[in-house]
Amino acid sequence: MGHTVTNDHSLEPRMSAKPDVIRVILADDHLVVRAGLKALLGVSKDIEVVGEATNGRDALALVERLHPHIAVFDLDMPQMDGLTATKDLVARNSQTKVLILTMHTEDEYLVTALEAGASGYLVKNAADRELADAVRTVAAGGIYVQPSASLTLARAVARRAGHADEREKYLQLSERERDVLVLVAGGHSASEIGEKLFISPKTVETYKQRITEKLGLSHRPEYVQFCLRLGLLQAD
Repeated sequence: MGHTVTNDHSLEPRMSAKPDVIRVILADDHLVVRAGLKALLGVSKDIEVVGEATNGRDALALVERLHPHIAVFDLDMPQMDGLTATKDLVARNSQTKVLILTMHTEDEYLVTALEAGASGYLVKNAADRELADAVRTVAAGGIYVQPSASLTLARAVARRAGHADEREKYLQLSERERDVLVLVAGGHSASEIGEKLFISPKTVETYKQRITEKLGLSHRPEYVQFCLRLGLLQAD
């Protein structure tokens, strides 16, 4: 049995009996969940749970100290959530790979988690069947998602491909033109936009004309739809 860190304390890593043992830490704020995950992984001779944490901040401290191969993060944790912790590890150029294990469905956070730098995403209700395989896949340098996630990923790719031209056009706007674009979409008049940007209403109209020339947008509904497609405006 490998040593386990509980109550947010850490332990210096010991050398595994086998050089190919995958060293894992678990980060989840529910003790019962961590115990269950540890039990699931404990039956695999090639996987060893070397530490546990109840929040993302302490999980990062464990990674710094224990240098595990895999960090299994829950998304919803106090002090620091799993997504933020993942981004932090990526920013540190850590060699530890992240596997997100969560109650949230793929449609909710899968793409966001992978974009943040996670190497895998597994829903908790599948952990008893797939957790060990997911850990092995990620440790080997692969990306692990459940078969049911393929449609979610395909939709995300399709959305991006469909809006690639619009994104390119948007990037050709000046910073002030982008400001005017979003404010018009938000329902502000030329006078209101002028006050916010410290320019005259006439200048606002000039910017709107340039937006029309570059993007082909003439009326506010077109501004709204364009901004929604690119994520510049949130739908009510």
